[in-house]
Amino acid sequence: MSEDITTPDTQKPDRQAPETTASTQATVTQPAAQRSANLLRSGFGRNLGLVIALVVLCIVGVITAGDTFATGANVLTILRLAAVIGVVSVGMTFVITGGGIDLSVGAMVALASVWATTLATQQLAADYHWLFMVTTALVVGAACGLVNGLLVAYGKIVPFIATLAMLAAARGLAEIISDRKTQIITVNSFVDFFGGSLIGVPVLVWIFLLVAAAGWVVLNRTTFGRRTFAVGGNAEAARLAGIKVQRHTVALYVLAGLCCGIAAVMLMARTTTGSSTHGQLYELDAIAAVVIGGTLLSGGRGTIVGTVIGVLIFTTLNNVFTLNNLSISAQSVAKGAIIVVAVLLQQRLAARTTSS
Repeated sequence: MSEDITTPDTQKPDRQAPETTASTQATVTQPAAQRSANLLRSGFGRNLGLVIALVVLCIVGVITAGDTFATGANVLTILRLAAVIGVVSVGMTFVITGGGIDLSVGAMVALASVWATTLATQQLAADYHWLFMVTTALVVGAACGLVNGLLVAYGKIVPFIATLAMLAAARGLAEIISDRKTQIITVNSFVDFFGGSLIGVPVLVWIFLLVAAAGWVVLNRTTFGRRTFAVGGNAEAARLAGIKVQRHTVALYVLAGLCCGIAAVMLMARTTTGSSTHGQLYELDAIAAVVIGGTLLSGGRGTIVGTVIGVLIFTTLNNVFTLNNLSISAQSVAKGAIIVVAVLLQQRLAARTTSS
């Protein structure tokens, strides 16, 4: 009788074992899939996707352009070309992350380059030090950014309109100062310093790396960066939290203007000129690089690393097109397609994040 009683008890776990195993597997599998999805939505996942895209683009360059693309000289050319627009894009990242936009960056670069290469400025630089030219460019860029910030923060003008007005005004002022003529830099010490190399790498590339590193630290490791995310995510909530939103907005545009001043110095060194035509369409290239990098146009999320990779992607794309003798029009079409795809992916990613 005791055997009859114990036999069902020992068989019961055997009948339930398959159900328990299936439930356990489902429980283990679901978090694993969720972790994979979270990884793809994370900053690391987005940056990894950008790196893969850049590698694929380089492979295309090697296949189509052969040894001409895969040379050290060509790599340095790509980095040198990416340096100027890269510095502008770092400043643009801060502005867009803070919920704004700046359409005047190209015009500010032009105005800073013209003002820093006038005869009076170059004479002071020749008599004393080329730092006079650098300081002039930085001050002009920061001053233009200050005007933008005041118009947006205290004038309550929509950033698109305020910076569009600065675009027209700065470009026009640059034409007036230069009389629509290209101003040649005669201060050799300036050209020698910024046109030189350090450990085989152009000084312009080192400047880009320093600006990007400083931007990453400020955006991710300082109170200023946390306030930028807060203001861009929800300005009213940031104000209620004690953040002085208007003052911070002005600071963001000044920072963008300062980056334009640095870019003007770099462009002056690369071309040995100051011109009202400098910086044409820089605003579009900078916004494109920032969006490709993963910064939300609506604000609240930004990444310096993504912006740097975005700049490299566009510069490499231009290089591949140039080496294959493709037209500028084709480059523009490719850029437009990439921007559209990036924005669509951002919207889909944001929708998935919200639903989860």
